[in-house]
Amino acid sequence: MAVPEAVIRPAVPADLTAVAEIYAHYVSHTVITFDQVPPTVAGWRRRLDDLTGRDLPFLVADLDGDVAGYAYAAPWRPKPAYRYTVEDSIYLAPDRIGAGLGGALLGTLLPRCAQAGIRQLIAVIADTGNGASTALHRRFGFAHAGRLTGVGYKHGRSVDTMLMQRDLTTNP
Repeated sequence: MAVPEAVIRPAVPADLTAVAEIYAHYVSHTVITFDQVPPTVAGWRRRLDDLTGRDLPFLVADLDGDVAGYAYAAPWRPKPAYRYTVEDSIYLAPDRIGAGLGGALLGTLLPRCAQAGIRQLIAVIADTGNGASTALHRRFGFAHAGRLTGVGYKHGRSVDTMLMQRDLTTNP
């Protein structure tokens, strides 16, 4: 499938209904997120405000005015020594998977994180057997950093997570 002509831009409050709908699909139908109740639009607004207040990127892939996916970087852990390390999240509308939008989002997220002073980017990937997210992150220079076995339990199954890491101090 050809890469659509998406505009990757900062999220705005008007995008959050679409963001909430995209994420709700994954919460309800997959194990790639360990959330079991989809956040409300108000919850997404709080997240957008929090990340913006921290100067962290929250991006959307805009296709002719429709949000086809989103990506953001959020604090990895709350302790102060972790302040230069973030975790990425990338989600695409189910009908937009495989069109190159994940790469467009991650390719924009990386330099935005570096501009914000971030030094390390962590990906926590549910091991569903698919491998697409792992391949995407590997393509953008992430390295395998570990595996956590059976840490999630959702939809009647135990799920491992894979950790990947990207150093932004050497080549953002």
